Amino acid sequence: MPVLLWQTVMEINVLIDEGLEGSLDVAWLESVAAEVLLAENTDPGSELGLVITGQEKIRELNLVHLGEDEPTDVLSFPMLPESGDEEDSGTFIVPPDGMSHLGEVIISCPQAIIQAEERGHSVQKEVATLIIHGVLHLLGYDHDEPEREGRMQARESEILARVEEKGY
Repeated sequence: MPVLLWQTVMEINVLIDEGLEGSLDVAWLESVAAEVLLAENTDPGSELGLVITGQEKIRELNLVHLGEDEPTDVLSFPMLPESGDEEDSGTFIVPPDGMSHLGEVIISCPQAIIQAEERGHSVQKEVATLIIHGVLHLLGYDHDEPEREGRMQARESEILARVEEKGY
């Protein structure tokens, strides 16, 4: 569903797996993801997918794509070429719809509930944190080195504060 913010259309497609319907508000999920895109001055014609799933599905994805046979909280699958990747430069084909397809963020709702309880805050705050983390990965952020981790964590905190301030 397109989200209209400041005359900007961003397409954020939310899919909530069977059995989890009603666990999270779709409009709220879209708003949090859109806030990340706005905070990062992302192309107004951007599109991403956000999937809310269970432990078994995210465990399967984690095994297939990262070789980890355990559930995780969030996975990101970027579609944009990595910046600085000279092998791919110039080979990424822009889709004919004019949208910038960023990729997909997959969140385990049960894992978010577990982590919210462990951290002593609401499930909504945990899910917002996971959305922010996942979307930042789609936009090229990473935490594979201390400097990059610090930069990503700082940005996550800034955007979470914006989300909380706006009451999403």
